[in-house]
Amino acid sequence: MALRRPTTLLTSSTPLFSTRTPFVCASCTLRHARSATTDATDSPVESTLSPAQAARVPKPTPFVPDPQTFLTLIGRSLSSHANKFSSWEELFTLSSAQMKAKGLDPPRTRKYLLRWREKFRRGDYGIGGDLKYVKDGIAELRVVDVPSLAAKTNAGTSQTQGVAQEEAFASTSHTPGFTKLVLNVPIGMKTYKLEQGQSTKDLKKPQGVTLKEGHIIAGSYVMPMKGSDGSAAMIKVTEGMWEDRRGHKVHGGERRRAETLHKMRVAESRKARR
Repeated sequence: MALRRPTTLLTSSTPLFSTRTPFVCASCTLRHARSATTDATDSPVESTLSPAQAARVPKPTPFVPDPQTFLTLIGRSLSSHANKFSSWEELFTLSSAQMKAKGLDPPRTRKYLLRWREKFRRGDYGIGGDLKYVKDGIAELRVVDVPSLAAKTNAGTSQTQGVAQEEAFASTSHTPGFTKLVLNVPIGMKTYKLEQGQSTKDLKKPQGVTLKEGHIIAGSYVMPMKGSDGSAAMIKVTEGMWEDRRGHKVHGGERRRAETLHKMRVAESRKARR
């Protein structure tokens, strides 16, 4: 009699093949990771900026509209490297290594540029950086009579008009209720017109500019206009306006000062003997 074939297959609780993960050498893993990183680096990079990079690019200002002007202002002959930066975004996103690859040397020059980039991001400008009305790198300043705000007492209430005479003597314009303020005005305008939604509280004098003798505009790189008696002036983009001046050694510096002074005294005594 023939044997019958079983109707059910045998099952086992243990799998026929092992499910353990194969052993991988640590050095092999590191080597594969390095090759993957190299491949990713060699791949072409998109020209568009990432959101993180775009957030770190500050907006140009009317006084600093392009890389050429920025490099001119910070000085140290960096304006000669303006052709190495094709755009404003590239100026504020290139790393020190990328600048070196473009031929921007020596290292202290790149470090100086990186430091000024961070200052500009924070809004730490030099003179003229906060000017709004600029044309062809020239801004105009004028002394304008501005209504003075009512002074506040300790109780927080406005002072009465009983001190109007005292305010008149305190005003630099000798006009009751008015004071003089240096403002950046559009080119050719002899006064300042408030913009829509703007009040006298929003008016501020440009950074680095002062008012002397009640009518004279003073400050670094401030050029008085002819026939204005000092009440009108111009500020023009100039090479090295914002430059951080480097010091120079006196008598050989701190380490060699005593030696240098001794040699100078010896030389003077020899001349005196002759």
